[in-house]
Amino acid sequence: MTEREYNECVRVYADNVYRFILKNLRHEEDSRDVVQSAFEKMWLHREEVTYDKSKSYLFTVAYHQMIDHLRKLKRVVLKDEFSEHVSISNKPVNNLKKVLDDALSRLSETQRSLVLLKDYEGYSYEEIGKITSLSESQVKVYLHRARIQLKNYLVKPENVI
Repeated sequence: MTEREYNECVRVYADNVYRFILKNLRHEEDSRDVVQSAFEKMWLHREEVTYDKSKSYLFTVAYHQMIDHLRKLKRVVLKDEFSEHVSISNKPVNNLKKVLDDALSRLSETQRSLVLLKDYEGYSYEEIGKITSLSESQVKVYLHRARIQLKNYLVKPENVI
């Protein structure tokens, strides 16, 4: 891959990779770090990566970086200090984006990644399998189960209203 092709990859794919990682991690700074390290890894391996395979390579690297990041977070135990002066309002908000984000957050990391790769990014089952190191049939089964979970959550009026 040439420097020009690499720069084109950054221009074309950076937002998509960032959106995918952000939807999974739900933390902007961590998402930026994961995406940056994915692009850094692609730069370091630019001799082996062809331009036509760069999108798949980026999503694969970013996905694995994200999984590593999540594993590190699970090992670190943080204590939150709660203030007595925190007020909680119980005001209902009818916001479709929030409802969808809540529904996605109830999925496992793998299921959420599969839904985002298929329905948000438009990857084929075969491409998702390569990115996540799952077989095509596993992708289909996990995605089917994730969609059932999403449907069951979204059809309950108390979750949407």
